[in-house]
Amino acid sequence: MAFHAEACIAGELIKFAMSDQLYCGSKPVMWSVVERTALAEAEIEYHDHESEVIWVKYPILHSSSHDLHDAFVVIWTTTPWTIPGSRAVSYASKISYGVYEVESAENAFGPQAGEKLLFADALADSCAEKAKLVLKRLRSVLDDELKSLVLSHPLKGLAGGYLYKIAMLDGPHVTDSSGTGFVHTAPSHGREDFEIWNSYKSALEQAGIDTTIPFPVDDAGFYTKDAPGFGPERKEGAARIIDDNGKMGNANKEVIDALIQADRLFARGRLKHSYPHSWRSKKPVIFRNTPQWFISMDKDLGDGSTLRSRALEAVSITRFVPSSGQNRLVSMIADRPDWVLSRQRAWGVPICIFANEDGVVLKDEQVNERILQAFEAEGADAWFAQGARERFLGARAHESWHQVRDILDVWFDSGSTHSFVLEGRSDLKWPADVYFEGSDQHRGWFQSSLLESCGTRACSPYKTVITHGFTLDENGKKMSKSLGNTVVPQDVIKTSGADIFRLWVMTTDYWEDQRLGKKILQTNVDLYRKLRNAIRWMLGTLAHDTGEEISYCAMPDLEKFILHRLYELDQLINQSYNAFDFKKIMRALLDFSIIELSAFYFDIRKDSLYCDAPSSKKRKASLQVVREIFERMVTWLAPMLPFTMEEAWLERYPESCSVHLEQFRSAPEEWKNEALAERWKKVRQVRKVVTGALELERAEKRIGSSLEAAPVVFISNPVLLEALDNLDMAEICITSALTIVQDISPSNAFILDDVEGVGVCSNKALGAKCARSWRYTQDVGSDPAYPDVSARDAAALRELQELDENCKGSKLE
Repeated sequence: MAFHAEACIAGELIKFAMSDQLYCGSKPVMWSVVERTALAEAEIEYHDHESEVIWVKYPILHSSSHDLHDAFVVIWTTTPWTIPGSRAVSYASKISYGVYEVESAENAFGPQAGEKLLFADALADSCAEKAKLVLKRLRSVLDDELKSLVLSHPLKGLAGGYLYKIAMLDGPHVTDSSGTGFVHTAPSHGREDFEIWNSYKSALEQAGIDTTIPFPVDDAGFYTKDAPGFGPERKEGAARIIDDNGKMGNANKEVIDALIQADRLFARGRLKHSYPHSWRSKKPVIFRNTPQWFISMDKDLGDGSTLRSRALEAVSITRFVPSSGQNRLVSMIADRPDWVLSRQRAWGVPICIFANEDGVVLKDEQVNERILQAFEAEGADAWFAQGARERFLGARAHESWHQVRDILDVWFDSGSTHSFVLEGRSDLKWPADVYFEGSDQHRGWFQSSLLESCGTRACSPYKTVITHGFTLDENGKKMSKSLGNTVVPQDVIKTSGADIFRLWVMTTDYWEDQRLGKKILQTNVDLYRKLRNAIRWMLGTLAHDTGEEISYCAMPDLEKFILHRLYELDQLINQSYNAFDFKKIMRALLDFSIIELSAFYFDIRKDSLYCDAPSSKKRKASLQVVREIFERMVTWLAPMLPFTMEEAWLERYPESCSVHLEQFRSAPEEWKNEALAERWKKVRQVRKVVTGALELERAEKRIGSSLEAAPVVFISNPVLLEALDNLDMAEICITSALTIVQDISPSNAFILDDVEGVGVCSNKALGAKCARSWRYTQDVGSDPAYPDVSARDAAALRELQELDENCKGSKLE
């Protein structure tokens, strides 16, 4: 990492320290035994894991009810190794509980006939089935009774330990959906356990219960002296929860054996469930109470706000694409614990602060300045250089400040990127317009950046968050080398070009998971070819463009209709770019290019563009519209298909620097014509029937080209008939002639069910074939100078000849 970046990250950390948001505390954190370090939520993945589960009996030591003195409260846990750290049992006042007596038992260990047990009523039967018991419900247990209970630890007396009282705590996290309705509470090994223990701290101390949270497990996953009977005092050494390879150690077995020996095991089993794993090692982690450095989420920052409230406020005014990302980030921030910053490893940016033995941080601007200057010049390794403590403390080196040697969470590094990427650079601005990453980054980069910025600047470092999904194979399966279904982007680019790959992205809902494979890529190759061919055709046509302009009012209706469509596309594309909806843009432009241009407008106007005289207003209008289409389509597509559009633009405008320096052309308001669009919708319905009839004739080999036909169109629908008024339908349907009859279609007419009131009877065109336009007309050869072409084409040829002669004459002069 660049020294400047390391200095900026250190500077951001110091801001948290100086504002008292950074503190040292002992809390249960997720700990990787394999990596020997604490982990934050963003460094955790959840995978299926099979755990041993146990039901454990806690003897009732004191009760306000005489009949409960010899009863047991039964808990259920998926982590037997946490039992040595058990300090309380939690229940929920909203749950119905009962006292049950064992009538008979069929088990090798566990409850026997006559024992009284407490369960949530909804779970008593399932617990009895698990332990092979027959139970009889004696009575309900009231909330006040539960609150008064004092229990003994199930391992009381083992190795002289566990002599403390076990309190009953009313906890909102307890449910009766599984287990027993009672949850053993080990504040050293769980966030909820820690929180409820601390919430009852004063009440527990008043009851004479020591609220000190022990450290039963060390950094290597071994029990400590705080777990009597399982720690280093044993001959065989301390039991271990997880070993260096991430495998479960012997701790569960040792604890279960001790519970059986003490006659406190109710039942046992196995459960496959989702369990936290380290994102690096992919091995299970444990919750472990350990001193770490934290950023507080709920400390008052002096203005009545907290980091949590600032972050939630920032999310509420941030734009999310898709919008569901906002709720996802809100739920994560609302419930997240304090941010664990410290890591126990040898690489990374250090937590470059000094603290005393009570965890109080040194706040000295001069010390901070020396640290940041050193990091800027030498990098973060300056913190670990010999004599670093004396160098940075200076005159305060004789004071009892110790140098913190933990490393920062890498998510703090990534969350600080806005500070050294955006700030201090004249070519960029802060905050960022967009942060763009995968959907997993709501718990990673999006969140760490938000918290870091809200803690130091009271606002978000971004205006918009865009989330993308992940790439699957074309069958919707996760890509894997072992399955042989991976697609390497470089291979696609090498074979088909970068724009083919980009086109695939632009045609997907990128915020969802996308599928990719050979068939899908081939579909995009075909689409790209059609789009490129349309652009090539426009370039060829515009080679004859003189730039002459026809006023909008003087244009034919067909040109006005296409300009209206450009107006509509202009609105859609600007809105969609602002919404980052690239698929909508690409789909609209592909449909426009393939369906409305190549198969409709270009097809109709080829005759005029190729065969009309240069002075023809229709030809000039068409050239002008093709120019408008080209300039808009190429600039609209340039952000998505940059190489193809650059090539096309420079072919048309070689003197231009780049299409990527061009602005989108706005569409004049006068192009908007809804009434005309509605009319052409009807015209195209009639054309659709004619085209269908001609396709049938071509399939039957009665005609080759549509210009060999002169169909008769029967129209009984007055609305459609009115739409065709003053239009050359032979030109629009690309036939040599076309007759419209206002009548009901004869029985032999071609019809389409979705276009009512239109029928077509096909006839062969009369006359001779023009050698130039291929149209069949009665006036072929009417001009003796051009005996094989129609009068229209003869006039066009004569005009071209005159222009050619004038051009040659001007060159001679």
